[in-house]
Amino acid sequence: MNVRIFVAETNHIIHTQKICDLIYLSAQQRGTGIATRSPEYIAEKIQSGKAVIALDGDKAVGFSYIETWSHGLFVANSGLIVAHDYRNRGLARRIKRAIFGLSRTLFPNAKIFSITTGLAVMKLNTELGYRPVPFSELTDDSDFWDGCQGCKNYDILERNDRAICLCTGMLYDPDLHPESAQTPLPHQADMKSAPTSKHNT
Repeated sequence: MNVRIFVAETNHIIHTQKICDLIYLSAQQRGTGIATRSPEYIAEKIQSGKAVIALDGDKAVGFSYIETWSHGLFVANSGLIVAHDYRNRGLARRIKRAIFGLSRTLFPNAKIFSITTGLAVMKLNTELGYRPVPFSELTDDSDFWDGCQGCKNYDILERNDRAICLCTGMLYDPDLHPESAQTPLPHQADMKSAPTSKHNT
């Protein structure tokens, strides 16, 4: 497997529909909540430098992006996806570490949070220093919770006044990890500058 991970750039917008298809297929396969996203939404994340993409040659096989909430006090790493044929090879861990490192670079003082139903994602979050927390410790930005409307479990969240759902809330607080400012960020060992080629022009 010769997969490389990049900070997504404008020339990667050609992959937006593929990424949306991967997100949709993953939601169907899991039978649990993954909020769908439009190609336009994914393209905006790419254009703003808030996403990482995994490429096998010119084929998109993984992706994740950053969202900011509460005026930058909170950051969420969202949309972590790996193509079916590339799973169970450590790629999700590489992508997760890359988007986490990019988040720490762009928003060093922000708290990074995650809501997920996936045990594998919970394990990756724990490796990076996240801890389980109630939803009350996460952003209270209504736009974030409104973004869950594309999830099949949204009615559960609403019935519980957005306090609990099937997802587990996890939080990385930089104030609890002062040593992270003195060590290389995780993405630096894995990230590459996008190559200049016929596929990236």
